[in-house]
Amino acid sequence: MDESIPIDRNTSLLDQHARLKKEAEKLRESERERLRREEKKILENAQAAQALMAASELAKGVRYDKPLRSGWRPARHVRHRKESESDEIRKRNDVVVEGDRIPPPCLTFEEMKLPPVIINELKRRGISSPNPFQMQALPVLFSGRDMIGIASTGSGKTLVFELPLLMFCLEQQVSLPFVDNEGPYGLILCPSRDLAEQTYKDFCGLRDAIEDGLGIRLNVGLCIGGVASISMLGGCHIIVATTGRLLDNLKRHLFNLDICRYLCLDEADRMLDKFEEDLRKVFTYFKNQRQTVFFSATMPRKIQNFAMSAMVQPVTVNVSGRAGAANKRIQQDVEYVKQDAKLVHLLTAIDKTGPPVIIFARRPQDVDLIHEHLLLKGLSVSAIHGQKHQDDRSQAVDNFRSKKTDILVATDVASKGLDFQGIKHVINFDMPAAIEDYTHRIGRTGRRGERGLATTFINKQDDESTLLDLKALLLEAGQKVPRILSLLQSETERLLDLNDDEKGCAFCGGLGHRIGKCPQLEADQAKQTQDIKNKDILSAGGADW
Repeated sequence: MDESIPIDRNTSLLDQHARLKKEAEKLRESERERLRREEKKILENAQAAQALMAASELAKGVRYDKPLRSGWRPARHVRHRKESESDEIRKRNDVVVEGDRIPPPCLTFEEMKLPPVIINELKRRGISSPNPFQMQALPVLFSGRDMIGIASTGSGKTLVFELPLLMFCLEQQVSLPFVDNEGPYGLILCPSRDLAEQTYKDFCGLRDAIEDGLGIRLNVGLCIGGVASISMLGGCHIIVATTGRLLDNLKRHLFNLDICRYLCLDEADRMLDKFEEDLRKVFTYFKNQRQTVFFSATMPRKIQNFAMSAMVQPVTVNVSGRAGAANKRIQQDVEYVKQDAKLVHLLTAIDKTGPPVIIFARRPQDVDLIHEHLLLKGLSVSAIHGQKHQDDRSQAVDNFRSKKTDILVATDVASKGLDFQGIKHVINFDMPAAIEDYTHRIGRTGRRGERGLATTFINKQDDESTLLDLKALLLEAGQKVPRILSLLQSETERLLDLNDDEKGCAFCGGLGHRIGKCPQLEADQAKQTQDIKNKDILSAGGADW
């Protein structure tokens, strides 16, 4: 017998087993606590950047502690509804809210006191009543509150930020009409020119309905590359913009943000992730407190916390479950396809459904390659990517939207917010670098309560961390996991399902890894290091030739 193994002859084997099990649980619990502490420190370091505030506010130490007040009031019976009844309505519609003194939900547009011309225009569009997200988010914004809106793609987020802004501008125009060079009152920022153009056209449709019904003209401007400068004759109530062109116009003093009281970031996760420095510059042009609204289908906790630094007593409205979760109405097919076989396999994938179909690729050159290949096969195809001229991009989007073409091939420029009705099928020619981009891509189908199909090609060239995120996303949505993904297992997988409120990565929202192994965080830190090196070179008066 091995003398090194202690034997307690006075304790039964069952009791010894129970004691060893308790010790193992204590060890596992201490390991969990250590992991929590380490991840909390990593997240705090990642969020150490300065708050999103105007330069004058930071310089003067200004902190707004009360939300902006509005004159809007819902219908009388809504105002006198018991809080328990409002909670029951939210629970019945799967609406999760966070914040203090949350306005009650409104079940109809009439309860929101919208003018008949707007209600009639919405009915013309096939919208007779607010959906769950709209019934809670609209009252929050009508009340003047700052808000973070998290809802799956196709849930009517655009209408939520449009209607309150139009009503506020209408009130301003009636009480004190805008004069030349005045405005804007509201600013909408989008991550791409295509999304900005779509949002602008949607605003114009509602603006025209107001002018036809009430005889009051509200001016809406589009500020993106490749488009003529905004006319400030009669002032401009609303500007829809991308950050780069907006900053260019502000520097040239074509307009200012002196009276801007409403700021909305559409697809805010991408805005804060890709254009943080530009956003900080935009904030320096504000002169007063504004109502700040952030919308997206994916909003990792890191982005939510950062966004709140620009807000006053914000309300969070969530109808998508976990922020970043995939739409469960979408069937997700993941197929292993070798790199050199993708073009051949693409035709088989397209035949799964009828048109319209969107094909996503990461690189512009791949989009052009796919576009040319499908044209040679006699298919009706349009293509867009960031290297195309804006007129060509707009024409491609219009042709696809009007069903002049059956297939749209695009980079991720088309994955964020662009709304196409009745998309049957989304094909990912390659796996995007980040899992939230995957969620945005497949969200072009399965909109407005319809079902959709998403097919994704993967192979060994894809990043393992992203594939682990994809595996976790498929499991969460109850989808079939292909064998190549089921065989993948991370070294920390046994710790991924902690009893935390937040599963997965607290930085990017991916479920397949923890923040300590986040590739996106590592890429951000590498970029920051490079930026510091570049600044050091410039400050020294030298250059690395």
